[in-house]
Amino acid sequence: MKKIRMTAVLALTAAFSLALSACGSSASSAASSASAAGSGASAPAGDPIRVSIVQPMSHTSLDQIRDTIVAQLEASGLNFEIETQNANGDTSALNTILQNEKSSGVDILIPIATSTAQSAKSVFEGSDLPIIFAAVSDPVAAGLTGEGCENITGVSNNIPADEIVKLISNFQPDYQKIGFLYTSSETNSVSTINAAKAYCDENGIAYEDASIAALSELPTAVNSLLSKGVDALYTGNDNSIASAMPTYTDAAYSRKVPVYCGADSMVADGGFATIGVDYVQLGQQAADLTLKVAEGTSPADLPYETLSEYAKYVNLQAADTLGLELTDEMLEGYNVLVEKDGTSHFGE
Repeated sequence: MKKIRMTAVLALTAAFSLALSACGSSASSAASSASAAGSGASAPAGDPIRVSIVQPMSHTSLDQIRDTIVAQLEASGLNFEIETQNANGDTSALNTILQNEKSSGVDILIPIATSTAQSAKSVFEGSDLPIIFAAVSDPVAAGLTGEGCENITGVSNNIPADEIVKLISNFQPDYQKIGFLYTSSETNSVSTINAAKAYCDENGIAYEDASIAALSELPTAVNSLLSKGVDALYTGNDNSIASAMPTYTDAAYSRKVPVYCGADSMVADGGFATIGVDYVQLGQQAADLTLKVAEGTSPADLPYETLSEYAKYVNLQAADTLGLELTDEMLEGYNVLVEKDGTSHFGE
């Protein structure tokens, strides 16, 4: 298990210390006491607020969320001790990480991705620990809302199904059939694809779908869809497939079929185009919720959020490989993330 530890302990300003004193003993209690009372995780100047950010694996999107949250918290001026941990795709390691955090007395937990958030809910069942998830496509379907989830909030990365179809129509107005590819064990990915298929059913749009249980199945699944005559492929916020974009795009582009995806990072890693998640924006929103909880707001008073805006990016190098002629009309409203020569603007 790879474990990365970051510590950022910043001195509180005098004004913040005075504000805490003015709030009385409840506001200046230790984070554990605040959690037990069902409030946020505020802590006194001499006692840093311990924040643990946990991700299921490493790939561009998840790393970008993590790094954005860390940067925002470090810049806040509050007294944080930040720890980031990565299960590297190992479910048992993920559970061990969360159990260790429960034993160590973390003050705020930030699980990244649906599987991590669901595991966190299970491990901390019955606890008042504030849990602030990031990148959960369908919090309701994932069981992260409602009764028993009063201490949970966060930011969803849901992509509307009609926007997915508009994305494909914009660049391939004469497409005949869409191929949907997803990982069967990822609730977030299944939810996105199910919504897209339902939209297609309602609007008479032809499609095929394929799922994988492990990355070793990815080439076979792609080739299966291609053999069924799809002329566009779409994968949403799928962490497993996002970690293997070169394998995905190599198979698809050899047959001149574009790969559309649910995140800018997936376009940076070879996908053709997205109307999807800006993971810096998502990380900023998750950090803002964390700051509110750190300052004493209960997660119960902070409904989960959706993205305030969506990213629209295109990869001109992929378009060149595919032999696609892109008009100014097609490109209107889209930012070029990767130039034809391979120059990437990701993260700029």
